[in-house]
Amino acid sequence: MTRQSAAAYRHLSADPVLAGLVARVGRPDPYDWAAREFPAATNFEAMALHIVGQQISVAAALTIFARVTARAGGAVTPAALLRLDEDDLRSCGLSRAKARYLHDLARRQADGTIDLEHMDDVDDTTALADLTAVHGVGLWSAQMFLIHQLKRADILPAGDIGIRRAVQYAWHLPEAPTVEDTRRRALPWAPYRTYASALLWTSLRARTPPAEPAS
Repeated sequence: MTRQSAAAYRHLSADPVLAGLVARVGRPDPYDWAAREFPAATNFEAMALHIVGQQISVAAALTIFARVTARAGGAVTPAALLRLDEDDLRSCGLSRAKARYLHDLARRQADGTIDLEHMDDVDDTTALADLTAVHGVGLWSAQMFLIHQLKRADILPAGDIGIRRAVQYAWHLPEAPTVEDTRRRALPWAPYRTYASALLWTSLRARTPPAEPAS
């Protein structure tokens, strides 16, 4: 466990409900999943992969992205994507919309409107604003990029239904809280809301499904 992770879980355990989740599911590393499942050589490639992966399985996203990489000549770069037309990208398995989103991302990186490779130097608010200005990149996708690629420690995707369901179950609420209610509840978890998110997602996956009624 890293020093940051140890500090994060000490801080989060001040909340008795989160402390109970830690006792039940452990201290998940919020950055481990991406390193194993969504590898990318550059920040640009990672954001392109996040766009490809929207609303499809990880396996499907990696398959399609491998085709895009091959069609791009072995590396997904802004210049390589801009050399491919929409039909080229669609032949890899992308929808027309996703092909356009990738072209918009590539144009913005190429002309300097966004600088993904130096986004480590940008604060969270600015990074989210820059990313969501790209066509097809919503807040959730931008937040996932900040967590998985930039390894930011204080990101809470409050709009994620998994996060909200996990809060509902952990706090025994009658229904999933709203996005704003989730954000308010999470204020004391700063500056480690990424770790809280990982804990909540893990608790949801570990939750025992209800038993089937006897016939």
